[in-house]
Amino acid sequence: MPKFLIKRWHGMHHLWAFVLMLLLTVTVAWFEWKLGLVGLLLSGAVGVYSWMAERAFRRDLKTYLGTLSYRVKKAGSEVISELPFGIILYNEEKMVEWHNSFVTHMLERESVVGESLTELFPMLAQAKDKEGTVEAVIGQEVYELMFRFEERLLYVRNITQRWELARRYEDEKLAIGIVMMDNLEEVTQGMDDQQRSQLLSKVTAEITEWSQKFQVYLKRLTSDRYLVITDQRTLKQLELSRFVLLDEVREMTADQKIPMTLSIGFAAGAETIVELGQWAQTSLDIALGRGGDQAAVKVGQRQTFYGGKSNAVEKRTRVRARVVAHALRDLIKECDNVVIMGHKMPDMDAVGAAIGVLKAAQLFHKDAHIVLEGINPAIQKMMENLKEDEKLFKRFVSPEQALGMIEAGTLVVVVDTHKASMVKEPKLLQQAGKIVVIDHHRRGEEFINNAILVYMEPYASSTCELVTELLQYIHDRVVLDVRESTALLAGITVDTKSFSLRTGSRTFEAASFLRRSGADTTMIQKMLKEDLAEYIKKAEMIKHAEILYEHVAIAVTEPGRKYSQLLIAQSADTLLNMTDVLASFVIGERQDGLIGVSARSLGHMNVQIVMERMGGGGHLTNAAAQLEGTVVEVAHKLKQVLRDIEEEEGLFE
Repeated sequence: MPKFLIKRWHGMHHLWAFVLMLLLTVTVAWFEWKLGLVGLLLSGAVGVYSWMAERAFRRDLKTYLGTLSYRVKKAGSEVISELPFGIILYNEEKMVEWHNSFVTHMLERESVVGESLTELFPMLAQAKDKEGTVEAVIGQEVYELMFRFEERLLYVRNITQRWELARRYEDEKLAIGIVMMDNLEEVTQGMDDQQRSQLLSKVTAEITEWSQKFQVYLKRLTSDRYLVITDQRTLKQLELSRFVLLDEVREMTADQKIPMTLSIGFAAGAETIVELGQWAQTSLDIALGRGGDQAAVKVGQRQTFYGGKSNAVEKRTRVRARVVAHALRDLIKECDNVVIMGHKMPDMDAVGAAIGVLKAAQLFHKDAHIVLEGINPAIQKMMENLKEDEKLFKRFVSPEQALGMIEAGTLVVVVDTHKASMVKEPKLLQQAGKIVVIDHHRRGEEFINNAILVYMEPYASSTCELVTELLQYIHDRVVLDVRESTALLAGITVDTKSFSLRTGSRTFEAASFLRRSGADTTMIQKMLKEDLAEYIKKAEMIKHAEILYEHVAIAVTEPGRKYSQLLIAQSADTLLNMTDVLASFVIGERQDGLIGVSARSLGHMNVQIVMERMGGGGHLTNAAAQLEGTVVEVAHKLKQVLRDIEEEEGLFE
């Protein structure tokens, strides 16, 4: 019983009244003892009565409080038992010690006392001992598990309705797509109006049937472009189908000289409709930049690609080359100086293209330099040849020297790459006022976004081919000396494997122009000669090759032995020449400690997609990646990627 009820000051009035009565009785007895005796008896009776009344009060109060405590405990027990969420108490071994009836109904068992939490909720095995929540699916319901590790307490709440509403909200978010016939001009060239109309009608019917099958809204914008509006739930279905429309249209028009291909850009997850539309257009641009015949999907921060089974179709007209050449000419005229930069570990294509852009700047009397840091084996013989031309060789500067040349009016030209992380000196891009990108690789998710002029043509054999065409339009009188034209032709020769891969009519036209300008093919052959010791190393790498999926060759070098990236790439090229090999992969440890993977194909398999899943990139027929780890770990990862692609859509076209 609380002390303030037993020893309360206001409860002392009986004592003070009794004391007062005694004093009065004594006073009366002083004058009349008989009256005093009567008063004393009466005072005693009142005292006894007060004492008995106090005892009765305390007894009744204790009984009442005991009854109230029992009622409160009983009500609390019933409330905890009937709470609309579960409570579980467990010990240090995570064994259940007590739970309320909610847990009984949830697990459809009479009691789980004494059982392990991780057995009841397997997902808790991954949870760390810290405050947090975990979602668990039990039967048809979704529950949220909230931890109180210090008290060894677990709350369980049913969030099925909230979870379904959230999922429905996400599924019903708007998704916008653009479908484009990416090679309509090339396919219909030479057709009369009737044939063109029939072809468009067939393709349009196929696209319409596809839209009806997946219940998406389709609106034709132009003769070769369609707008698609749907929700994220349907977009997921389209991704699961891996955009089968791409294959259907290509196969339907396979009887044409050039099959019709589509490019699709989809976007979802943006905060505004305007941003969503911009994302859709960007996705389409990426799909086109990667060579077309594929779908690019951007959902929030995720960018995914589907298709890309065919090579980019060579553009038959040079209109774009002329337009880009004139735009580049104006930029060079307006700038103060030009800095040209390729990718890390440059090859002959990067150096040759840089020399071509250097020539373009010199035609307009602009001070221009090429960024080069160190000479790797891939360009060693080329650079030895260029050293003989002192005037040309002094135009090569280090990244530190190039940073000192950057001014407000400097033009930076990036060749043979479009990724900021792959250039020689990324700081140059941050400080440059104007940036131009010239590249022949398929566009990846990473891109130099602040470039004011981008010339990317995946159909081209090499960046040197693109630069050679630009030179023919950038000035009326272009005169290349022997070393300049030879460097450009060497870049084309290396990237086409001596004109055996990825060559079109424009490739030979560019080579013809360079040959007329004095390019020395004998000099190129000297540059490409192999060292006997390197050839033996290459043979040692190839002898470890194994064949998977009947046509895929994978060679893994011995752990601990280091090879140059050039040798790894050359080994992949050599493997591709073997009978029945349609794609080759060579994995070896590079001299910088990273594990290099070189991938090659004859066009029946898109090795770019394989390398992108490994963290790299490249072309449909020529790609690479650099990873950390061991050759065994990288080989295992590569085989897993190949297995996933084979299960999803098949490795070969």
